[in-house]
Amino acid sequence: MKTRSLMMCGLLSALSLAARPVPVPATVEPEMVPGAKPLNVVFILSDDHRWDAMSFMGHPLADTPNMDRLAAEGAHLRNALVTTSLCSPSRASILTGLYTFRHRVIDNQRAIPEGTLYFPQYLQAAGYATGFFGKWHMGSEGDQPQPGFDRWVSFRGQGQYLPTGNTLNVDGEHVPQKGYITGELTDYAIDWLKQQNAAEKPFFLYLSHKAVHANFTPEEKYAGSMADRDWARPASMRLSEEMARERPRWLRDQRNSWHGVDFPYHSELDIDQYYRAYGETLTSVDDSIGRVMDQLEAMGVADNTLVIYMGDNGFMFGEHGLIDKRVAYEASIRVPMLMRCPSLIEPGTVIDEVVANIDIAPTVMELMGVKPPAHFDGSSMAPLLRGEATAWRDWFLYVYYWERNFPQSPTVFALRGERYKFISYYGLWDADELYDLQADPDEMHNLRYEPEYAELAQEMETQLYAMMEEKGGMEIPINAPRGNSQNKRYRSRSGEEAADFPRALVVDEPINVNAH
Repeated sequence: MKTRSLMMCGLLSALSLAARPVPVPATVEPEMVPGAKPLNVVFILSDDHRWDAMSFMGHPLADTPNMDRLAAEGAHLRNALVTTSLCSPSRASILTGLYTFRHRVIDNQRAIPEGTLYFPQYLQAAGYATGFFGKWHMGSEGDQPQPGFDRWVSFRGQGQYLPTGNTLNVDGEHVPQKGYITGELTDYAIDWLKQQNAAEKPFFLYLSHKAVHANFTPEEKYAGSMADRDWARPASMRLSEEMARERPRWLRDQRNSWHGVDFPYHSELDIDQYYRAYGETLTSVDDSIGRVMDQLEAMGVADNTLVIYMGDNGFMFGEHGLIDKRVAYEASIRVPMLMRCPSLIEPGTVIDEVVANIDIAPTVMELMGVKPPAHFDGSSMAPLLRGEATAWRDWFLYVYYWERNFPQSPTVFALRGERYKFISYYGLWDADELYDLQADPDEMHNLRYEPEYAELAQEMETQLYAMMEEKGGMEIPINAPRGNSQNKRYRSRSGEEAADFPRALVVDEPINVNAH
């Protein structure tokens, strides 16, 4: 532990706390990269797609030949994370290049604050063609066109998979949804691509799918296609009582809640069938990627177009006894990220550096020949894609703020490195967590209270709050409650009982011997 401790001390001493975040400017003033040859960019986003749910990863419930092709012919960024594992905050971080505590979209209920700048505004101001197709979901009700896009197709909130009287907002006009949403959004996107002349004006397409958000609803041709497939429930779902005593008690209580496996969505849902429907629904997203790539080939621009695919956050199917996301465990914060551009990326490239949703904005802008503005929190991944040696982040910051709507998940701050992860639950009297991700990728053995890891845990906690200070995150943004609170438990499954207190926080002898 001494060597590791010295390494941490070196990183801490190297961190400059003098710098503060550059304020977001009031106006959009694009600055071009001298001599750049702009790429076209297609950014495809899915919802709740786990980092490992692709067939080239060996996942039993994924048929993803087009995602496999992106990885084989381009790059797999296999340590891609999100700043906050929740739809609206993650999407805001993608569009702004900012951490959640800076863009202030902290839950799914509120619209993004007035005056927020989206990176496509810079591309549009630079004279490029821009189009948005799909799920916006910042604020639960709005579907109106947003700044930065010449073409706009969206829907309210989460939208619907099937056309049951729903409408799409097409450039400000509401029109009926005609078909299965994944295919229909792809139709709109391809129609727009057909109108582009990349030789005259580079284009940026943002295709944002509803899938694979719950309730998972497969396209008719895929419904039941995975009914006979098996999957192994995660080992961390079956923690022994001995190991469970080292974990936070909020985690053990949450099993019997809206986001727990014992009372999922306040129901007796069949998790096995639920996961199969997830895989079947994902298949149509893969089809969408293939259709877009075929269109780029037909237009003769595939070699000079960067195709990016990623998920907005992860999703748990039983890991640690939970479903959904929000928390800082790997299945929640890791996302798939794939990129293909034959003129830029060597086939079969694998990138191990920790990249994130805040890195999308500066990457797209640089590769389209527009300088990323100084106020971004993220960094351009362009050097990584080109295979160049470059200084990169050693540590990544994760934040999630408690919501009354889903009160079972506490406020979470986490520091994630290549090997170690430290998780702190702010304002909650409970156990913190420390994991060795190399030795324990399933995060089953909490090292926080092991004596030999005490110094490392303290140093990572210090590093975490140093980064929060440096990046402007030392104030917790809060919202007034809105909507229902999913705060119920199921009596027949120990719903009236609470988890035992973490053993490391219980003592057998008085601590203060001077009190009389």
